[in-house]
Amino acid sequence: MNMKKWSTMGLAASMVLVAAGCGKSAPAETTKPAASASPTTAASAAPTAGAKKLSGDFELQYFVGGYGDKWWKKVIADFQAANPDLKIKESAGPKINEQMKPRWIAGNPPDFVYIDGPELFDRQLVTDGQLEDLTDWLKDAKNVDGEKILDLLAQKPQDFGGKMYNIPFVLSSWGTFYDKALFKEKGWAEPKDFEEFLAVSEKIKAAGINPLIHAGKYPYYLNGGVLYPSIVSANNNDFKLLQDMSTNNLEAWKNPAIIKGLNKIVQLRDKGYIDKASVQINHTDSQSLFLQHKDAFIPNGLWLPNEMAKDVPAAFDFGFIPSITQDKGGKFVANTSTSTFAIPKKAKNKDAAKAFMQFVFSKTQASAWAELSGAPSNVKGDISSTKAPNFVKDVAKFLASPDTVVIPTVSFTADVDKAMQDATLALTIGTITPEEWVKRVTDVVAKQKK
Repeated sequence: MNMKKWSTMGLAASMVLVAAGCGKSAPAETTKPAASASPTTAASAAPTAGAKKLSGDFELQYFVGGYGDKWWKKVIADFQAANPDLKIKESAGPKINEQMKPRWIAGNPPDFVYIDGPELFDRQLVTDGQLEDLTDWLKDAKNVDGEKILDLLAQKPQDFGGKMYNIPFVLSSWGTFYDKALFKEKGWAEPKDFEEFLAVSEKIKAAGINPLIHAGKYPYYLNGGVLYPSIVSANNNDFKLLQDMSTNNLEAWKNPAIIKGLNKIVQLRDKGYIDKASVQINHTDSQSLFLQHKDAFIPNGLWLPNEMAKDVPAAFDFGFIPSITQDKGGKFVANTSTSTFAIPKKAKNKDAAKAFMQFVFSKTQASAWAELSGAPSNVKGDISSTKAPNFVKDVAKFLASPDTVVIPTVSFTADVDKAMQDATLALTIGTITPEEWVKRVTDVVAKQKK
């Protein structure tokens, strides 16, 4: 899952969960009519009386990752059945963002975009003026069932200077996975804080298993799953520091909580708990070693089990911890991330794009996402009786608990994010200190301020 929007476009609780992981296979780009929806689905999806009749071309761009494209095929077929005069084009696949980049640069984007996967970065898109301002429309926008979209969202749209440009449909939480079955077999306890994590890691190491592995080629896994929660814990559970950091507030970057958070990673490194193979491997390689019990813990997102479904041993039982770096007695810190829907500013069929937005944010389509992707969406709802995996239901309990600090989605500019990734990797192998980590990143932040 070379996931999560880490490069620019080339232009300068029922809290419900899960972001799309990285793809395995999907058509790079398709231009074919959507499959017909069932009569029942088509009837329920019919536009309300007085709704504008949609026609013309309507193109969607969506990244196909660990959750596949079954939901997309269904929802597009349903929308097509409700709007037979639309000519829908699907531009989709695991490399679609890269393939579509020249068109965005040339001012010829699709009509609707799912912001996820490599080569897409929401803050950069906003900075570059690529997205439609949805602020006024969203204030009163309702889904096809007549429900106000903003009222249905577990996590609200990110604020960009008082404006809203994209709406979160998928909500994930970073955290640390382990195998409950292995821990039960070995008599190891799930750690509730950093002290317990260090203690169980010592037992794991003594048993000949590496305590922790991460995707060194994509250090944002370690940042998202370990570092950001560590910084928030060190800042008395106040996540506003992360938000200020994301806006390139240089004063925020001087906060000592950043050094304290980085020092937790240093402790893991110096105790030999980080698998040395991490530095040179990607996400799937690190996940494979984790599934083989070469490593006991892995920082990752909720897409992991579905992404590796074909390789998960039969007895494997995914356990999930939102954070591992809080001090004894401290709260868990869940670093959430969203994948969002947006309308390009230069879209040619904005009426169809807005209608599709109203269509997908129905509880019917949110439930379909849960069934077809393996995890629920950002639309509120009780997931206890759904077909969502047990670990997802466990995460929902964490996120609804008063003992968990939930960090709203925070996104950095592409250059700052890249600087943090590079610095974190260097920190894990001991070539820089926490102070040098901060210096490296703030140098980039300062350039952004000019």
